[in-house]
Amino acid sequence: MTAKMVVQQPRPFVVATDSNQWSSGICDCGKELLECCFAFWCFPCFACKTAREYGECLCLPLLDSFGFIPPITLSMRVSMRQRYGIMGTIFNDCLYACFCGPCVWCQMSREMKARLQPITLVNARAK
Repeated sequence: MTAKMVVQQPRPFVVATDSNQWSSGICDCGKELLECCFAFWCFPCFACKTAREYGECLCLPLLDSFGFIPPITLSMRVSMRQRYGIMGTIFNDCLYACFCGPCVWCQMSREMKARLQPITLVNARAK
């Protein structure tokens, strides 16, 4: 009987979620249906919860009711793009903040969850 000696161990490779794009689209509510329902039925609560998870003041999103352009939604989206290195323009951020507020907050919530996931090590078998 001959025994095979393992000369090279399979090396794990790292799957990282770092990208210069949003991990989900502005209208990808199907990925987190419960959160989207929460945002739809109680948007102020959802926005405050998301702001708190991002590290901002809990009541900060309540200031969005002043003015045509929601300043907090806009600034949070720009801040998140800068923090995670996501490509985009202030013009698009402004449009989304003005016309798609709840969708923007849902997208930001999904992005935080995607970016804060631990790195996954996957074993690759060498043949």
